[in-house]
Amino acid sequence: MKIVVLDGYTLNPGDNSWDAVGKLGELKVYDRTAPHELLERTREAGIILTNKMPLSAETLRQLQKLRFISVLATGYNIVDIVAAGERGIPVSNVPEYGTDSVAQFAFALLLELCHHVGIHDIAVKAGEWAASPDWSFWKTPQILLTGKTMGIVGFGRIGRRVGELAHAFGMEVLAFDPQQGDAPDYTPFHWKSQEDLFAEADVVSLHCPQTPDNRRFVNRDLISLMKKGAFFINAARGGLVNENDLAEALNTGRIAGAAIDVVSMEPMQSGNLLVTARNCLITPHIAWATLTARQKLMTATTENIKAFLSGSPINVVNTSYITV
Repeated sequence: MKIVVLDGYTLNPGDNSWDAVGKLGELKVYDRTAPHELLERTREAGIILTNKMPLSAETLRQLQKLRFISVLATGYNIVDIVAAGERGIPVSNVPEYGTDSVAQFAFALLLELCHHVGIHDIAVKAGEWAASPDWSFWKTPQILLTGKTMGIVGFGRIGRRVGELAHAFGMEVLAFDPQQGDAPDYTPFHWKSQEDLFAEADVVSLHCPQTPDNRRFVNRDLISLMKKGAFFINAARGGLVNENDLAEALNTGRIAGAAIDVVSMEPMQSGNLLVTARNCLITPHIAWATLTARQKLMTATTENIKAFLSGSPINVVNTSYITV
């Protein structure tokens, strides 16, 4: 069966071999695929692997040989899973590969907001410490996390790991999730409504999937509930945030700062207002990108394909698909 990878470069820029996948079929890997190239490259494919290249209902209707889609990520909003299900095409994702990587990065963002390590490194190397009359100086307020409150929206695998790290830093943890599950065994911890979480937390961190129902739910009204000194972190999906409203809140001092690893349109567009927003750190969607996490993703994707070929697909996100 022909296996086509639509956008494989970020998963394997040269350090994470496709060999295991290549043993399962006739493999063709494209580093990147432009929209106008999509149909030509996938017309003969039985299996498609995609990370961020969208597969719409219109596209799926034209791919008569397609039998399986494996998303090279946990989030799968780039595939119309309803349309795939109507065609009898199972869609699988990789539900757990970057939990520790993303949680660690969320705290890297938070710690940079607290200390702005990079700015101080630049200052020292520019000679400012050598020229200082004092043995110590700081260019930004230095913020201690102990005793502050972390609010986590989306308390799945990643959110729970972020909560563990926050607890280790001496923070109280608040969480909102439509499906709460069991509370963690550490204290202080409290389930909160979304509105109360935004109002009470010193740091709000998003770790929820993007769905049609929560697009841009972080908007002016919700941000207005936050403390003036609060930080906002998004290492989930850019489409969860009304970016203009967030930029306005930063520029007016409504909140103290933000750190984001994702934006609504990627690569980021030059006109995005967050580029020039006050105290806004932006990184290029790299929370997932440790080599360890990418190797786990490659291994799990290989297992997804093996399971499909054996007749028992795993990690299927459109479980109502009908075999045709």
